[in-house]
Amino acid sequence: MNLLQSLLLLLVANGAPVLAWKLFGTCCQWPVDGGLRLGDGRPLLGAGKTFRGLLASAVACTLVAPLVGLDIVLGALVAASAMAGDLLSSFIKRRAGVDTSGMAAGLDQIPEALLPLLVLRGPLALTWFDVGLLVVVFILLELSLSRLLFRLHLRKRPY
Repeated sequence: MNLLQSLLLLLVANGAPVLAWKLFGTCCQWPVDGGLRLGDGRPLLGAGKTFRGLLASAVACTLVAPLVGLDIVLGALVAASAMAGDLLSSFIKRRAGVDTSGMAAGLDQIPEALLPLLVLRGPLALTWFDVGLLVVVFILLELSLSRLLFRLHLRKRPY
């Protein structure tokens, strides 16, 4: 059950911003980086990383956590760490010249899965094998679901 709980929270944490974009369009789409560009002329994070997405992840994970038998604080920590991983990968992608919403396989999925799993490792007694397995499963699900979500017009681009 711990593996399933972890995977569900990962999917909620990372899927909520995508659903928020579909539900709210451009409403409340304030970029986390405030449009800041660094010395290299590239955005700090990019326009796709919004406060709306961060809030959607936090609210969704906090609400879903008790439904899967976990504490709401743990749900909030999973959301925060997933979004921190997502922001980190965006920062690295911008420095590497990858456009906003551009794909960088592995870099797009590993931080947003690994950081929350490290948060869950102690409370759910996950082994290192569990963490590794869940990262791989998350990557495979993310890549498969991305194409489906694009076809359903829930994503801007397929991966």
